[in-house]
Amino acid sequence: MTSFLHDLIATFPAFTRAAWVTLQITGISLGLALVIGLIFALMKVSGLRSLGIVYNGYVGIIRGTPLIVQIMWLYFGITHFVVLSAFWAGTIALAIHSGAYIAEIFRGCIQSVDRGQMEAAQSLGMKRGLAMRRIILPQAFKRAIPPMGNQFIIGLKDSSLVAFIGITEIFSLSMDNAAVTFKQLEFYTIAGLYYLAMVALFTYVLSRLEHRMDTAK
Repeated sequence: MTSFLHDLIATFPAFTRAAWVTLQITGISLGLALVIGLIFALMKVSGLRSLGIVYNGYVGIIRGTPLIVQIMWLYFGITHFVVLSAFWAGTIALAIHSGAYIAEIFRGCIQSVDRGQMEAAQSLGMKRGLAMRRIILPQAFKRAIPPMGNQFIIGLKDSSLVAFIGITEIFSLSMDNAAVTFKQLEFYTIAGLYYLAMVALFTYVLSRLEHRMDTAK
């Protein structure tokens, strides 16, 4: 226990920097994923068959292949055309991956809103796009918060996979320390503690947001 505490304290500055990298990757990738997810969800509910096929293809490929394969494919594939750092390649890969699941969340929440509301808005002369923006989407966003919170936490933990393309984040740093000191259990435990702390923070923020949305009804 004394040795573990010593390692925890001694590596605190390095793990703090790595945790900041993890938070940056997670925050940027999830921000991009929200945009991607909303665009694809709107494509699905548009009623256009061609857009629906694109949606089904995107979601099917992402859900049907492992995230680590997607990261490797994008990292080594995109560098043939565009020079990207490992940070941005990993972030974009995570955004594309999370975007598929967020698209499904948005799609389900949009379709859960009573169709009569859209029909009523159109009967009053409101165009479909305007009705979607002012009436349907605000309700869908409220309903999406709980499942979206789960997806955000999954995205945070999934960010550990970018360690395999050379990004120094929490899991990568724990692997490096374990390889040098042969203290695999200790350093993977330390990594787990940092992830637990960040997940607890995410959970608290999301629960407060959900509570505020509930009280605003």
